[in-house]
Amino acid sequence: MSRYAICPEASMSRLSAALLLLGAILLGGPSALAQSDSDVYNRVEELHGDAAGFDRPLRQLVRAMRSGDAETIAGLAEYPLTVKANGESYDVESAEDFIDNFDDLVTPETRRAVGRQQYEDLFVNSDGVMLAGGAVWMGAICEDNACEASHWAIIAINN
Repeated sequence: MSRYAICPEASMSRLSAALLLLGAILLGGPSALAQSDSDVYNRVEELHGDAAGFDRPLRQLVRAMRSGDAETIAGLAEYPLTVKANGESYDVESAEDFIDNFDDLVTPETRRAVGRQQYEDLFVNSDGVMLAGGAVWMGAICEDNACEASHWAIIAINN
């Protein structure tokens, strides 16, 4: 006989609890797993530092995407910039190149999605901050080898 007794009632109660939790999450929709602005801010600070410095370029990007302001968006990017669009991957070498090809590099769908971005809906990991479900990534770019100073920039666009 086994040293460990199997208790079917305990297994069923755990299964029931798990199903109830899953149901609550599904019925609650996205708000069941929602994060607050402070949760996002703290995650940015924890993984990248300078969460306060992230706010201005984020707001500039959202406004520029709403209005289709290619110059502002180009100025927020780090080059070379990898852009996936129209089933292709492009290495954009300069702001001028980005501006000249803006309509091909940033789709209207991406502009709308980023233009509607809410702070609490950002996804943050060690790679950077994801906007609009991955359409745009921003990262903290080190300005020196010790990374004592950094700035926030667009590091990828994935239409």
